Amino acid sequence: MRILSGIQASGSLHLGNYLGALKKFADMQSLEATRFYMIADLHAITVWQDPDKLLSQTREIAACYLAAGVDPAKSAIFPQSAVRAHSELAWIFNCVARLGWLDRMTQFKDKAGKDKERASIGLYTYPVLQAADILLYKATHVPVGEDQRQHLELTRDVAKKFNHDYKVDYFPLPDTLYQGPGARIMSLRDGLAKMSKSDPSDNSRINLTDDADTIASKIKKAKSDAEVLPTEETGLSERPEAKNLVGIYAALAGVSVQEVLNDFGGKGFGAFKPALAEVVVDKMSPISERLRGLLNDPAEVDRVLKLGAEAAEAAAEPVVRDVKKIVGLWG
Repeated sequence: MRILSGIQASGSLHLGNYLGALKKFADMQSLEATRFYMIADLHAITVWQDPDKLLSQTREIAACYLAAGVDPAKSAIFPQSAVRAHSELAWIFNCVARLGWLDRMTQFKDKAGKDKERASIGLYTYPVLQAADILLYKATHVPVGEDQRQHLELTRDVAKKFNHDYKVDYFPLPDTLYQGPGARIMSLRDGLAKMSKSDPSDNSRINLTDDADTIASKIKKAKSDAEVLPTEETGLSERPEAKNLVGIYAALAGVSVQEVLNDFGGKGFGAFKPALAEVVVDKMSPISERLRGLLNDPAEVDRVLKLGAEAAEAAAEPVVRDVKKIVGLWG
């Protein structure tokens, strides 16, 4: 088993990133697998980024990996751009992928909106770079959210077409690695919108850098409704904010949604929110504390990134050499 995943280097990370990705990365260290976790700075520049801020965000996300328990002795943590093979393989895959495949990518339509003529070519073709990210390490499993499943299918299509066109059995067809509960955390202000680092309202999310008082305040202000919590999970189906808050409790406490409702069903949010705040503070405050320490020690973070990049490059370069030989390119 070879696992590849990453987080884009834009904006500060939050509770949704922790439950949906970082905690999973740490938990997957119990698997017998080789792991590569990148900070996707090449993906970040598909839209304009302030250069100084981009560098600091790359360090911050690496620090978040470490604070969440990802062990650099067990997993390579590295900036995507530090391994040139990502860009090199992406160009070759640009010549393998078909225009029609990219035309079907719904995420480009969502991000570009009505101004697609002004969007960068990189925003349009970044699923091909994502395919290169995955196949460069011959990853067999990729932990992805619902919004990335279409891109994983494109990766499989690229691998199949490359293998077919060049009559080789070189690239594996990567599978989704199920992430379990907590993979999709919604905004604290809108239970129908995913928690996002780009939301202009800081109260919509729990940042990994938030201290205990800030976390408690945000939970208290989180949007809810006037009804008591149901006793059965089906009672949450038409109550997005209630479903989200109960889901956060369950994911952090390591229990099922039904177990949360067994304790709080029939009670209002006046009773539930303080308990939720206690759980969030208990689980997230130690991570926030470790994160702040790492952010005050950028040399240590850079050391980890350098070692991770060296390990990633050692795995990637032979693959690029093989691919160039298969395709008939120099080098």
